[in-house]
Amino acid sequence: MPQPVSILSLATASPPHQLPQAEVAAVARGLFQHVFPQYDRMAKVFDTAGVRTRQAAMPMDWYLTPRSWPERTEAYLQGATELFVAAASKALDEASLTGGEVDIIVTVSSTGVATPSLEARAMGRLGFRPDAARIPVFGLGCAGGATGLGLAARLARSSPGAVVLLVIVELCTLAFRMADLTKADIVATALFGDGAAACVLKCGEGGFAVVEASAEHTWPDTLDIMGWRVDPEGLGVIFARAIPPFARAELRPAMTSMLAGAGLCLDQVDRFVCHPGGMKVIEAIEAALSITQGGLDHERAVLAQHGNMSAPTVLFVLDRARRVGLAERSVVTALGPGFTASAVSLKRAA
Repeated sequence: MPQPVSILSLATASPPHQLPQAEVAAVARGLFQHVFPQYDRMAKVFDTAGVRTRQAAMPMDWYLTPRSWPERTEAYLQGATELFVAAASKALDEASLTGGEVDIIVTVSSTGVATPSLEARAMGRLGFRPDAARIPVFGLGCAGGATGLGLAARLARSSPGAVVLLVIVELCTLAFRMADLTKADIVATALFGDGAAACVLKCGEGGFAVVEASAEHTWPDTLDIMGWRVDPEGLGVIFARAIPPFARAELRPAMTSMLAGAGLCLDQVDRFVCHPGGMKVIEAIEAALSITQGGLDHERAVLAQHGNMSAPTVLFVLDRARRVGLAERSVVTALGPGFTASAVSLKRAA
């Protein structure tokens, strides 16, 4: 019988620049109203997105100058490395460990390109050993928090005694653009924020939760729902199909299938811990999984305070949930490009 994998710690980190939603909406109107014919009809998204403020790696003025891909990449490398160090340091401190005790580092990020990857750039500052295994993961998008947690747990289970550090960093605001606008760009401007989260996992007892199982479900012929487009400015968001109605119709059977693989059913889940992609996505998940309307309260609170930070957002929700008291069995879940659902079942530590 394999040893249980415990989550020893969980930490979050946010960049320093606050972007109040009212201020972002006012700036967006000044920039977009005269160049995007449907802007007045689209502008209500700033009121309905469920975001009150979010944090960004760069100050507001930085985004108001057209930026090339090299400029965005430089901002990503600096900002993402700082967030990596901040989140990882807090997670290691909570686990009473040092960087030198980490055996495997899993880095999840899809909002910039870093080669060498972020854990290598942070290696000296965190004191990682030269023989630590480095596993950078790109392309998971919003599903990266749940998928990354599942991957880190599988690595810990397959390497008993190893300390696995999972760090998830996304700088979604760097996708902001002023030219060649699409509806998706305006939605992204109303939703996206930056942030990072980190966990330490290891086989054995301890921590606040035990990972029971993880699973993914990718729907065929759904590549167009969500992703990045690449152009001379960098990475631009794609929302080619509406995500809320898709989630409302398709998430329940996918979740039922994922849970069945672990010998579980929906009725055995005490709390779903969900990635809050936006207010309409939250409402669609509640409907799909028969959660009382308004039941995803932690999700709404994180969205309001931080916006949609892509992959780390669901771990912000998990951190909030565990601080008020984790349910006996929780399922961490997120939707992302692919189009994919990811789920990780957790049992509260004894």
